[in-house]
Amino acid sequence: MPELKPDMNDGRMRAIIERITPSVDGGRFAAKRIVGDSVAVEADCFTDGHDTLACLLLWRREGEQKWHEAPMAPLVNDRWRGSFAAQSVGRYQYTVTAWVDHFLSWRHDFARRVEREDLRVAALAGAGLIEDAAGRAPARECQRLQGWAGRLRAEVDTPALKELGLDQELGALAARYPDRRYASTCPVEHPLVVDRERARFSSWYEMFPRSASGEPGRHGTLRDCEARLPYVAKMGFDVLYLPPIHPIGRINRKGANNTLVAGSGGVGSPWAIGSAEGGHKALHPELGTMADFRRLLASAQSQGMEIALDIAFQCAPDHPYVKAHPQWFRWRPDGTVQYAENPPKKYQDIFPFEFESDDWRGLWQELAGVIGFWAAEGVRIFRVDNPHTKPFPFWEWAITELKREYPDAIFLAEAFTRPKLMHRLAKLGFTQSYTYFAWRNTKHELTEYFTGLTQGPGREYFRPNAWPNTPDILTEYLQYGGRPAFVVRIVLAATLAASYGIYGPAFELAEATPREYGTEDYLDSEKYQIRSWNLDAPHSLSELIARVNRARRENPALQSDATLRFFPVDNDNLMCYAKADAAMENLVVTVVNLDPHHVQSGWVELDLAALGIDAQTPYQMHDLLSGARFLWSGPRNFVQLDPQRAPAHVFALRRKMRTERNFDYFL
Repeated sequence: MPELKPDMNDGRMRAIIERITPSVDGGRFAAKRIVGDSVAVEADCFTDGHDTLACLLLWRREGEQKWHEAPMAPLVNDRWRGSFAAQSVGRYQYTVTAWVDHFLSWRHDFARRVEREDLRVAALAGAGLIEDAAGRAPARECQRLQGWAGRLRAEVDTPALKELGLDQELGALAARYPDRRYASTCPVEHPLVVDRERARFSSWYEMFPRSASGEPGRHGTLRDCEARLPYVAKMGFDVLYLPPIHPIGRINRKGANNTLVAGSGGVGSPWAIGSAEGGHKALHPELGTMADFRRLLASAQSQGMEIALDIAFQCAPDHPYVKAHPQWFRWRPDGTVQYAENPPKKYQDIFPFEFESDDWRGLWQELAGVIGFWAAEGVRIFRVDNPHTKPFPFWEWAITELKREYPDAIFLAEAFTRPKLMHRLAKLGFTQSYTYFAWRNTKHELTEYFTGLTQGPGREYFRPNAWPNTPDILTEYLQYGGRPAFVVRIVLAATLAASYGIYGPAFELAEATPREYGTEDYLDSEKYQIRSWNLDAPHSLSELIARVNRARRENPALQSDATLRFFPVDNDNLMCYAKADAAMENLVVTVVNLDPHHVQSGWVELDLAALGIDAQTPYQMHDLLSGARFLWSGPRNFVQLDPQRAPAHVFALRRKMRTERNFDYFL
């Protein structure tokens, strides 16, 4: 005879709870939402036999002891759903509890009984359950429930007894005080991170401060960056991202076009951080003072923007860390420090940290302190350079701890690496991530990639940020596509993804000359020298970019990735897709000519039912880029796009509502 172990669960706990969603790796990592979202949670909940279950969603903010409860309603096939509102930024936990509810089971059976004696016996059983509920209720409700139980025992008229037992108001009252002694609760408390709106919807502009002066040869300053803010704001960007603003090392300083010798006057790479003037917590002296930096933050905020800083955990050979903490670096047998390499590339001006150092705890504390230093100055957005080359446990610890102190902080992972590594970083806490968008060019590639991003399991935690170019990435498409290629890529980035960015002024001025054939490196890259840009050049895309960003601000459909869906076009050079807001009131349909060289035309086929459009009623397509308006009808409509004039349509779709006095009205 087998024995019952004393630590076994109570065998009277009969509810089964399985497959809670959202769930990232079984609750190991947090799902992500935005403040104000309704967090929908589903679970499979069932029991043996025919008894009725009751299910509750439990949730609480991190640090709270008491769980909040929200009812869960059955869907189909033993699937249940409940929700709660994410009312503030921070970390949450949620789980599900369920139990066999004998009162609800009694009500279900009582409704099916018809014979007088069955009803009478069932009423007596129900009266006992109601009295039990009364014992769990406060005084006033206790009296009502006891009175109901008494009447069930006393009533003899069959129809009246049936009606009394099924009283909706009293039944709801009794159900509020269930017997939960044998409730089963999922032991996994699923984590949730709730971020502010900019984590989901943001438009980034990258700019080198040292090239902001506008005077050829003069090193730019933070005051020059401040003067550039109206230009960036006019284009509609809300995040101005600055590459590293720290002192630049002099030892092994790189020269123009990545030559090994800088020569006199060479400014070096901003990513070679640290010199006698200081390290990661210091400003490059030619950029200005901390007072100038604080002015820049305040001025950006007054114009609706935030400053994002680059976090690059690496050192120039003359960084103060190298002397003060030699144990944080890898030393070669010849007594020199191992510089960074990514064969065949060599970075003699950069020393990586040795994260397997015996003093790894001290290293972790110092690096997290770097981010904390700038957060204390008011920075809340950080673009992190190559996070996949640092240990994953470090990022999980550092981001979690930093967001406890600064819950509104946003971290963008610059990790152009293998998919599993990118997704792991997102799970560990990175708010957004760069993507492979820059190298997805065909309709098939783009459709497959963005369908995976928005509909795959990563949608619970991976927020894409699409960049058509960066200081390291000048794609072949941009090199050979001319001005139309830049228009195509920014329309795609800004409408496929709720967050996107460009490296400017190289992008709006259509900078397309590579350092050498077959590379993605810019000729005369700002990474190694100061550039002077003519922002008033007649070929600038700044006005178009402003229209694109205005369309994003004015159309909630473009501020989320969840509703993206693609539609067929009978020409593989034409791509069509749509987004809608949560209420399906704002609809945006984008059609893009992916061929930057030739006119392309074709028939677009919309799923009108999915868009909530009557197939028999015309609808208006308002091009948000050109201002043109087209009256479409039915699912199939003809589109022709000339890349030299307008490579794309970004349509606000307006449903026709009614005709009154010969005027058509559209939403």
